[in-house]
Amino acid sequence: MKIDKIVLRKMKIEFRTPFEISSVRMKEKHFIMTEVHSGDKVGYGDCSALYHPFYNEETTNTAWIILSDYLVPMVLDKEEIDHPEEVYDMFKSVKRNKMAKAALDCAIWDLYAKEKGITLSEALGGTKKKVETGVSIGIKESPEELLKYVDGFVDQGYNRIKIKIKPGKDIKYLEKIREKYPDVMLMADANSAYTLDDIELFKEMDKLNLIMIEQPLGHDDIVDHSKLQKAIKTRVCLDESIHSVDDARLAIELGSTKTINIKVARVGGLTAAKKIHDLCQEHDLPVWCGGMLDTGIARAHNVAITSLPNYKFPGDLPESTRYWEKDIIDPPMTIDEDSCIAVLDKPGIGYEPIKEMVDDMTYEIKEFTR
Repeated sequence: MKIDKIVLRKMKIEFRTPFEISSVRMKEKHFIMTEVHSGDKVGYGDCSALYHPFYNEETTNTAWIILSDYLVPMVLDKEEIDHPEEVYDMFKSVKRNKMAKAALDCAIWDLYAKEKGITLSEALGGTKKKVETGVSIGIKESPEELLKYVDGFVDQGYNRIKIKIKPGKDIKYLEKIREKYPDVMLMADANSAYTLDDIELFKEMDKLNLIMIEQPLGHDDIVDHSKLQKAIKTRVCLDESIHSVDDARLAIELGSTKTINIKVARVGGLTAAKKIHDLCQEHDLPVWCGGMLDTGIARAHNVAITSLPNYKFPGDLPESTRYWEKDIIDPPMTIDEDSCIAVLDKPGIGYEPIKEMVDDMTYEIKEFTR
């Protein structure tokens, strides 16, 4: 690949309804769309860093600086890139800033697949023709309000329901859902809102037959999660704690988790996600793919990586209308009667950004050429 131009766009899209996690309530999503050009081919990526540093240390604005001042020049300084995996090594000198890295890494993978005339799934070694998906529901004011949302998503065909929880809005909410839906795949996501002092609460959750509890303890913790996993029957899932293959290896060795949520953005892109997937597969540890309240571009990359064989649980890959009145991609992403999303048989990610929407949502743009 001879990359001759890179475009960065700061963009903003409004949620259909506000989305609340344990640390913040959001009405709109700021993100950065990346375009990597080579001749008449364009690869697309999406920087999923939020506007505020409440999920991790990155924000839309910090990622913009890292991309503009460091990562984009590194790519353009390279005369030719033979394979996207080279980008993983190219970016090693830049510490952390995983979401900024992922925005370019993913775009270059998309470009590579398009130049080869194959799907991104095929380029990554994926084997599935469709991937099972679930839905994530933010924190609500009452168990009754939450149940209404769950009713709607079950009616839409979702088989796996993830509930955001925080202290005071947890077990009563989960019990309400389990009472009505004894067989639905139900999980809780704490976004690191609890401590080991809450072990008795998690033991109570053992009675609810949850498929997992995601990141219950500190956002950078691995050790305390090991203590929690030994104390409860429910599968502990690590999310924010895992940024690299080494993090995953330590978590596995310590027994801190029985599954890992591999967010492409959080780990630095598709190459890193594939490495973590392969390590977990070697240790018979199933994985799944989480999201960052993504637009269709990032979700398309997530679908492609989820086609790898060790992605065993339904991912946070809802259809386009889950978060947005209208997504920025064509065709829109939809689920079928089995709660699955198809891996489109088209080169690259298989979706194209809708130019008019992209232009309308862009509030800052930078172009870089050789």
